[in-house]
Amino acid sequence: WSQWLCHWHRPPGGLPQAHGAERLAVGAALGVPSAAPKDPRGTPADDANGPVIQATRLLRSAFPQLYVACDVCLCAYTSHGHCGLLNDDRIDNAASVERLVQVALAYAGAGAHMVAPSDMMDNRIGAIKAALQNSGRTDVALMSYAAKYASALYARSAPPAPRRDRGPSCLPAAARLRRVWVAALLRDAAEGADVIMVKPGLAYTLCAWPRRSAPRPSPCSQVSGEYAMLKAAAAAGA
Repeated sequence: WSQWLCHWHRPPGGLPQAHGAERLAVGAALGVPSAAPKDPRGTPADDANGPVIQATRLLRSAFPQLYVACDVCLCAYTSHGHCGLLNDDRIDNAASVERLVQVALAYAGAGAHMVAPSDMMDNRIGAIKAALQNSGRTDVALMSYAAKYASALYARSAPPAPRRDRGPSCLPAAARLRRVWVAALLRDAAEGADVIMVKPGLAYTLCAWPRRSAPRPSPCSQVSGEYAMLKAAAAAGA
């Protein structure tokens, strides 16, 4: 179960989109701060009044049995729509990782059981893992999106973020570039990832090899295009 969290969904006293959460074991929170001004640094990402931090606290209070994982990225919060910080119109990896560490620690402080950086910056797993350990948050798990592939199955209809090229935040899907996939996965596993996400997750072959390459739990995320196909197939009686 994952949930886009938007300011306009917040009613007095609760989260209607969390209806049914009492029957679930795991929930994921992704924020869309439509009511907050965005800036080049993605300042609203770790705003205490932002949707993810508020929702995490509410979910932990209302559903104590729910395991809450928070997506860590900047694209929904930056004025340019990229997953990292820009320097002269290019991604500044070091500055981006430093900012992502700040966001991950804020979510952990709000009560997240797991933080899940989906940005694909190099070495952000190691930096976040070290920050969690140094702050005494060894109880917070870390999920890597090391097996997130570029795909036409993604759509940009959900979050109101600027349109931009998503290629840099995804791995190339071509089978001939599998060495790139393996290198990213093994790097994140070595840096301390507890879980490896596979996304898109409908193709069995894409789900199988990460588990063979690194002995980590490998949940699969089905993106908007996959969901649309499954809904259409179900409606057609498949």
